Amino acid sequence: MKTKIIIGVFAYNEGEKLSLTLSRHPKKRNYDLLVVDDGSNDDSIQKIPSDVLLVKNNKNMGIGFSMKLFFKYALTNSYEIIVIQAGNNKDDPLEIPKLIDPILNNRADFVQGSRFLKGGFYGNTPIYRIFATKFIHPFLFSLATGKKVTESTNGFRAFRVRLLKDKKINWQQSWLDKYELEPYLLYKAIKLGYRHIEVPVNKIYPKKGISYSKMKPLIGWWSILKPIFYLWLGIKN
Repeated sequence: MKTKIIIGVFAYNEGEKLSLTLSRHPKKRNYDLLVVDDGSNDDSIQKIPSDVLLVKNNKNMGIGFSMKLFFKYALTNSYEIIVIQAGNNKDDPLEIPKLIDPILNNRADFVQGSRFLKGGFYGNTPIYRIFATKFIHPFLFSLATGKKVTESTNGFRAFRVRLLKDKKINWQQSWLDKYELEPYLLYKAIKLGYRHIEVPVNKIYPKKGISYSKMKPLIGWWSILKPIFYLWLGIKN
């Protein structure tokens, strides 16, 4: 019986970058493709092809809030595997098999894409982001979970939908509406003993002069670090 797989592409005012992201997906694919638009006010979603599903927030709510909508959609429609992809054209859809094959072959429950593994690549990445995503966050994450990871902030990942049914993974909490939800899920998957592996992927940032991130300094950085400390210290569950 065919495994039901859905790819969630997340976007907020990505413009042409969203169109480029979707165009890189193969025409013939073994998965459904869904765009979750977080209240964009540009014309990007008007260019979404007819064979791509769409879920839209009426206003900008945050990536975590959008992911919750996606998770509910996947659960309601009985999907078995979820893949997360950014809509800003930094992830290569042709690498999706790297993420889902270990799950299909029953070797993993949660597969994290890592640009820092041998075979991965990170092009045009600003120096400060390399420092944060290669050293600071993975170091703290590894220390808190007790498992060494090379990548903890890259949103390009796949996991079994049944993780969302685990009552110990309380992904619907309101404090997870921004950048917190992704590291929260990874942390929980590891600590609860789900089979977690990393696979090498590419993440190519646009050339200089093109906006590459909507994360606000300090506020956004704390948002993505917060789950580590909250869970590690037992402040949240």
